[in-house]
Amino acid sequence: MGTLEERIIKSETHIFKAVFPSTTNHYDTLFGGTALHLMDEVAFICATRFSRKKVVTISTGQIDFKKAIPAGTLIELVAKVDSVGRTSCKIHVDIFMEQMYSELRETVVSGTFSFVAVDENKKPTPILDDLE
Repeated sequence: MGTLEERIIKSETHIFKAVFPSTTNHYDTLFGGTALHLMDEVAFICATRFSRKKVVTISTGQIDFKKAIPAGTLIELVAKVDSVGRTSCKIHVDIFMEQMYSELRETVVSGTFSFVAVDENKKPTPILDDLE
């Protein structure tokens, strides 16, 4: 399966979305809860790709909303393994906002999500057991 570093690199996960009016609030910007939902989803995919185990979200770290995300923009969510424990891992997620018709791209939201690997009885289990 490779070294820890190789697994971390291979598990980096990217998701692109268009911000449509159906996902915005009365200010015509992306709902904060929708951003959190998308961040948790991409973090879950990254943690699963990293561990190839069943994982569950156990906590979030600080989430920083640096700028509102208006309707009519594109976002890219990028999740990377930040640290690994015996049964858990921490995933860092950035949301980048792009204008549809220009090259402008900036980081607008950042945060961390922690996951624990669970066995068939939903008990914590080692997150990695097959490193070379």
